[in-house]
Amino acid sequence: MQRQGRIRLLLNILPPLAALGAHAADGLAQSYPARPLRMIVAIGAGGGTDVTARIVSQKLSEQIGVPVVVENRPGAGTIIGTEVVAKAAPDGYTLMTASPEISINPSLHAKLPYDTVKDLTAISQLTTGQYFLSTHPSVPVKTVKDLIALAKVRPGRVTYGSSGNGSANHLGGVLLQYMTGTTLVHVPYKSAAQAATALMSGETDFMMSSTTAAIGPIKSGRLRALAVTGPKRLALTPEIPTVSESGVPGYEVTGWYMMLAPAGVPRDIMTRLNSEIAKAVQSPAVKDRFAALGTEPVGNSAEACGEFLRAEIAKWTKVVRAAGAKAD
Repeated sequence: MQRQGRIRLLLNILPPLAALGAHAADGLAQSYPARPLRMIVAIGAGGGTDVTARIVSQKLSEQIGVPVVVENRPGAGTIIGTEVVAKAAPDGYTLMTASPEISINPSLHAKLPYDTVKDLTAISQLTTGQYFLSTHPSVPVKTVKDLIALAKVRPGRVTYGSSGNGSANHLGGVLLQYMTGTTLVHVPYKSAAQAATALMSGETDFMMSSTTAAIGPIKSGRLRALAVTGPKRLALTPEIPTVSESGVPGYEVTGWYMMLAPAGVPRDIMTRLNSEIAKAVQSPAVKDRFAALGTEPVGNSAEACGEFLRAEIAKWTKVVRAAGAKAD
């Protein structure tokens, strides 16, 4: 009898407790955000990821009424910063502006301190774009065909910089080498900004830079753009051909940025973040800033963003395996 009484007591208590938990979750979502958010950038200041994060964070802060602080955590080809986010509390106060590196690292590194798919959750894709394949003006080439010819007569002597092992501009060079039968020398730097500075000073011969970071130096003449890496010419620079139409048919490397969070963020907070971020990237002011940098806003659903990320991981896995690419 006593046991049956305890069971009845538990059955009477459990529904109110469940309701209390649901109300607490609702209250958490309604009061969110109650303090500043931090937005991790796993690459150094000055690169395309950093620039994009600061554009979005400013607008997002205006919308939600609390500061959104960009925090650069570079190192190990974005692995250090990504680990910070993957292991952060899933409360909606830690976000990450991610670039293609996050989809490359799973295939380039045998072991990561996190699982990209299981430990992170997609909020929304911010932009889509491509890269400039550009050289220092002193390099005696004016087209992609010229660059390939130079690499073939100077095997193992033509260098290209990147923002680090596993970066999109690293793998872009690997893919170019694989598709052209050349031998190129990869020179990794700690950030895209450092790699660009090295290129502009003549330390390296060429680089694939995000349009966000490279458009200024190209327009000022500090860099010479040979091509863009996407499937079509860039509206911002229609005179510059694609790599594919410049002698490497089928070559394509696209750039993008997306917003991620630790896995396990409450659904209501995720819904709020997705709505606010989509609103921010589609706002006229932000769209104009993106257009000036050669990128296009996206602002899609969390589900679509997650599917895109998984597809990118699969794509780069095939490239890495086919080319035999390894982290230097």
